Amino acid sequence: MNQNLTAIARDNMVRISPSKLSILVNSIVNMKVSTAINQLKFSSKRISKTILNVLNAAIANAENNKQLDIDKLFVKEVFVGKSLRMKRWRPRAKGRAASIIKPFSKVTIVVEERSEIKKEKK
Repeated sequence: MNQNLTAIARDNMVRISPSKLSILVNSIVNMKVSTAINQLKFSSKRISKTILNVLNAAIANAENNKQLDIDKLFVKEVFVGKSLRMKRWRPRAKGRAASIIKPFSKVTIVVEERSEIKKEKK
């Protein structure tokens, strides 16, 4: 991986479970950045706006810090991981309590400048 042609952006506190988030972000891997932006803009998922902000941050890092050409940027990799879990309680019958776990996720987007589309191995 050539470090001069890649840029990274992270968000460590995304309020959604990692399994739900990975379905959304795996749909934009190996896409041109403009196509990925359109995919996220018109997605019906609530969290797509947050992922769009992280993608825009990665594009801005590529343009301002690495002086890469925006028109040649592709989404190279997206990493999703677990973050903290908020624990809450809900009252139930007969004086009992049931736990509610509200998970958070970490997301890292890596964009890369390349001249042609690489074919994905299946």
